[in-house]
Amino acid sequence: MAEKILQASGSKSKIIYTPLPEDDPKVRQPNIGKARKHLDWEPKVKLDEGLKATMDYFKEQLNV
Repeated sequence: MAEKILQASGSKSKIIYTPLPEDDPKVRQPNIGKARKHLDWEPKVKLDEGLKATMDYFKEQLNV
């Protein structure tokens, strides 16, 4: 995700990897199944489009 954000923003920042906290989940498996089932929700915006829209919003809000 960090690489996608750097790419979308055009940033030249470096990603710094640090050890995870001991209580951090080792495996993540995001699943939107419950949102589909209980909220009748489906994603409508692709990740890259959403990142760009979010960055554009904050640039405007922060007058960057």
